[in-house]
Amino acid sequence: MKRNGLSASIAILLLLCLLAGCAAGIEDAAGKDADTIVFTDSCNRQVKLPASITRIAPSGAVATMILSTIAPEYLVSVSGSPSSSQYRYLPEELIKLPTTGQLYGSKSTINLEALLSAGPQVIIDLGDPKDGIDKDMDALQKQTRIPTIFIRADLDHIADAYRALGIILSGKGERGEKIAAFIDETITMARANAAKIYEEDRISAMYTTGTSGLNTNAQGSIQSQVLDLVGVKNAVVVNEVSNKGGGNTIGMEQLYRFDPDMILFTTGSVYSSAASDQAWSRLSAIKNDAFYEIPGLPYNWMSNPPSLNMILGIWWLGNLAYPDIYDYDMKEKAKEFYLLFWNYNLTDEEAAAMLANSTIKRAGKDIEE
Repeated sequence: MKRNGLSASIAILLLLCLLAGCAAGIEDAAGKDADTIVFTDSCNRQVKLPASITRIAPSGAVATMILSTIAPEYLVSVSGSPSSSQYRYLPEELIKLPTTGQLYGSKSTINLEALLSAGPQVIIDLGDPKDGIDKDMDALQKQTRIPTIFIRADLDHIADAYRALGIILSGKGERGEKIAAFIDETITMARANAAKIYEEDRISAMYTTGTSGLNTNAQGSIQSQVLDLVGVKNAVVVNEVSNKGGGNTIGMEQLYRFDPDMILFTTGSVYSSAASDQAWSRLSAIKNDAFYEIPGLPYNWMSNPPSLNMILGIWWLGNLAYPDIYDYDMKEKAKEFYLLFWNYNLTDEEAAAMLANSTIKRAGKDIEE
């Protein structure tokens, strides 16, 4: 009877997952081993997992971010230690966990010894699919002898990723669905609103990275997906798009040719000096006071890394670029997001501080009130 009950429960969960369009699946393995299930990940790899998972290790920064919002108490490691400025917003568990590095990136830093010492039941990779990712997952699993899976979690699939995590992580089905529903609401809202904007009325924007302001996430980059979704044109168009965190580097002469309607500066960039800088002040966005600083705690609201922070970025950029269409109180949306994802009660004062350089200048007084 126990096995039949487990089989029925998993079958129901699989059906719900498939109806929701999940990129990964789960099937009953009780006939072979009552303590395991077979999970089909987003590489179409069938991996045997423990039926009860409460100890997980992330493969990198994106996986750390996502897993820490659904099951922070299950994490046995993080890819890197949070900064002190992030502490207040993140679950306390993350601050004391060992760091195991990043599987991917220009400088992979994965520490297999630390990973093994942490004792995870499963290693989870989340994010956008990369060439040869199935072989990478197989290699890591072979090296560690720990089940290793990839769940696709780019902007179009992140809701399904939370649903899949809700299925495989013990007791997290309700939380996974709650977060997924908010993401679905966000994406649906943005697509509906973007469809209302005539092509000739679309604002062009430059999304900067780095301290100089001349690194940028160009049109077509993974990092700039939020612009496309809310109906903002990416002003920076280059032949070879970089999807790295720093994006593409351009020169001032190129920027003059692009001349965006709006400039979004990353935290720590030249936002505060742009208006008084002779070179930057020639740009239309600077002349028209249409330049802003992207809120950056606990992570950049637009991307970097491209993960769940983009969901808040959709609400923020839509309201900033087209306030008559994306019509809501951004302070309240920020508070809702922080409570749901980070279990953090953002105060009115904290929200106002985050948005101080990040809202329409003529509405700045409204944010401060």
